[in-house]
Amino acid sequence: MSIKVMLADDHILCREGIRQLLEYDGSIEVICEVSDGEACLNELSIIMPDVLLLDINMPKKNGIDVLIEIRKRKYPVKVLMLTVHNEVDYLLKAVDLGVEGYMVKDSESVELKKAIKSLFRGGKYIQPSLVPLMNNRLLIRTLDKEKVASLTKREKEMLIYITKGMFNKEIAIELNISERTVKNHISNLFKKIDVNDRTQAAVFAIKNDLAKLY
Repeated sequence: MSIKVMLADDHILCREGIRQLLEYDGSIEVICEVSDGEACLNELSIIMPDVLLLDINMPKKNGIDVLIEIRKRKYPVKVLMLTVHNEVDYLLKAVDLGVEGYMVKDSESVELKKAIKSLFRGGKYIQPSLVPLMNNRLLIRTLDKEKVASLTKREKEMLIYITKGMFNKEIAIELNISERTVKNHISNLFKKIDVNDRTQAAVFAIKNDLAKLY
C-alpha cells in the first residue's frame, strides 16, 4: 500500500521536483497538489492524504494558518512542514500547534522520504540539525516563564508603561506614587528579568505577552 501525499506549495517547480523524487520511490503516491492555503483546506475537506507536505509561505493562507485550521477541524492528516526557513520561531510555533514533522527545503531527498515514512507510521520527525536550536529556545522559554512568575503585579505594570515609552516621572504621576518608588520598582524588575535597559525590558514584555506595542 502506497503512502498518499498531498503537496501544498506556491512554487510549481518545487512541487514538480518533490513529486518526481517521491514517486520515483515507488511506495509514495502524490494524490493532490495545491498552490495556496485556501485551496489546501478546500481539498482536505474532500480528500484526506496520509501526509501533507505544507509550505509556510503561501498566498491567501500561510502554512501556520492552515495548520491551525487543520487542528480546529480535527483532520487526521499528518503534517510535515517543509520550508526554506530554519528560524526556530517558525519551528516552535509549528510544534506548539502539534505538527508531526518539520524540515527545510535544502534537505536531502533520502531524509524527506524518511520523514514521510516516519509520519505515516505514527512517528514524528524534526530535522536533526534543528533539534539543538529548538532545545536551546525551549530552555530560554522555560527560563522566561520562571522570570515572569517571579514578577509582582506592580512590576508587570511597570513593564507595560515602559513598553508604552513612558518615563519614570510620567509613571509616577499615572500611579500616584513617588518617582523614587518607580525607580526602585524598575531596578528590581530589571534584576528579575536580567535586562540592562528599557528597550530590553520592552522586548521581554512583548515576547512574553505581558504588553503590546501601541
